[in-house]
Amino acid sequence: RLSLAGRDLDLALRHRQGDHRREVVWPALLRAGEAITSGKAKIRCAIYTRKSSEEGLDQEFNSLDAQFEACAAYVASQKHEGWVLLKDRYDDGGISGGTLERPAVQRLLADIDAGRVDRVVVYKVDRLTRSLADFAKLVERFDRAGASFVSVTQSFNTATSMGRLTLNVLLSFAQFEREVTAERIRDKIAASKKKGMWMGGVAPLGYDGKDRTLVVNDAEAATVRMIFDLYLRLGSIRRVQEKLDRLDVRTKHRPDLKGTAKGGARFGRGALQHLLTNPVYVGRIRHKEKTFEGVHDAIVDAEIWEAVQDRLIKRSAKERGRTAAAAPSPLAGKIVDETGDRLTPSHANKKGRRYRYYVSHRLISPTGETGGSGWRVPADRLETAFAEVIASKLEEVGFALHIFDTPTAAEIERIRQAARGISASLRGETRNEALAEIVSSGSISSDALAIDLRPEAISQAIQFPIDRINLNSLAIVAPWRIRRRGVETRFVIENDCREIDQNLATKIGLAMRWFEEVKVGVSIKAIADRESVTRQRVGQVLRLAMLDPSIVEDILVGQQPDRLTVDRIIKSPHHDLWSDQRAWAARL
Repeated sequence: RLSLAGRDLDLALRHRQGDHRREVVWPALLRAGEAITSGKAKIRCAIYTRKSSEEGLDQEFNSLDAQFEACAAYVASQKHEGWVLLKDRYDDGGISGGTLERPAVQRLLADIDAGRVDRVVVYKVDRLTRSLADFAKLVERFDRAGASFVSVTQSFNTATSMGRLTLNVLLSFAQFEREVTAERIRDKIAASKKKGMWMGGVAPLGYDGKDRTLVVNDAEAATVRMIFDLYLRLGSIRRVQEKLDRLDVRTKHRPDLKGTAKGGARFGRGALQHLLTNPVYVGRIRHKEKTFEGVHDAIVDAEIWEAVQDRLIKRSAKERGRTAAAAPSPLAGKIVDETGDRLTPSHANKKGRRYRYYVSHRLISPTGETGGSGWRVPADRLETAFAEVIASKLEEVGFALHIFDTPTAAEIERIRQAARGISASLRGETRNEALAEIVSSGSISSDALAIDLRPEAISQAIQFPIDRINLNSLAIVAPWRIRRRGVETRFVIENDCREIDQNLATKIGLAMRWFEEVKVGVSIKAIADRESVTRQRVGQVLRLAMLDPSIVEDILVGQQPDRLTVDRIIKSPHHDLWSDQRAWAARL
């Protein structure tokens, strides 16, 4: 019965999602069995190669091939030790070693976790990573899977303190070299922009990028001039947006690095605000807080540009750079419902207490009464939902990776630190001020909410030029469900990336490891002595290894009932039948 339970749990854990990977017991057992039958265990070797730039990759024999041949020859020289070269190649061309977000590295790590790789062979250690922090994570992950790595041109033994010191010194110099190179690139970009040169990135609407400069795209330039004229005539970004929607004017079409077409979406308020304040259209290049005379041609006349900037400042609801601290309704004037009707702040007084709402404008009569069909949403609930959705978006690793095109590792860390600061504000006492500052526009419907973040707010928070920001990364769409309990309304955000109970997931992994030891004859007393716990505690934890696989899968992707905890599982009387466990968990 124990063997069958272990097998079923293993099958269930093979298909779970998230960052928590299963304990690699089965691959270890397979390797041990192979060693017994063959007399010597085979060491399955995977060769990893990397080149930072794309230069020369189109050649018939390139740097990646040279690294691979050197590593393959080294593996062949160790054949007497049981080394066997795997057929799969793990090549990353044109990708920096400052990040682990590399396709071949991720594929390699997945194969290591699955027990298909015993040793990683690299030409030099900096091919694997140039970051000390990332290297520590890799070594820890290799150790968990029972794997190791070797550099064919650098001889050191990480089993000794001197070997580890040598390795850390090598990695320190590799990281230093990468950071110095990044500083030189930043200095070069700053010097080039002072000379008015465009330094790449996404070309703005109205221009095409060519040979380090911007060339006017006549068709798009006409659209840009029309937008500036519309704003001067209509006097409101919202009206310009509505007019562009009626004319079916869309954002710039452009292919991404993979050749996939992007753009062609409707103009959001944030995109229009950025376009109207972008100095590139009067022939200037922005670098941080300064602008310089550019070498490209202007699209908009200086007089029209100045008139638009003056009107934007005068119509601003608050001074530039200051939050709306006194605004009781931070989403006022920014949110519409599914019909396009704006949600207007409203309030009611009951027994001396003031209750705030956001109400569809069509429901408000001239006398101040409400009625008919539309939205009447408790303000605090809606603001909390918006704040949580934005905070969760900012904390995603993907946000830091995609806000720019190909950010460096240092930039990713800087963005993540700034994002964590904004998230803390959105979840703290300054929530309303943070919402007023960061939200450009939004909409709600019965099944989702959509939010556009202000590029200016993000640029100021992360201290990066606004022209480097990918505006598509600032659009958020979050599915939600509306639950009504009596007169109370709750918004439940449907987030596939729910927070995983780290304690529960860790204890399940521990129980699985102990369970495998018990199966091969290790006593509970031996485990208790080794772990410095009581035998009773070992027995309690082992109950987690008997959980129904579907419950384990839910736990490991964060979809278990909120009341399901380690203590509740241990104290539950339902341990024998998985069907009883499922019924018990469903009642929590």
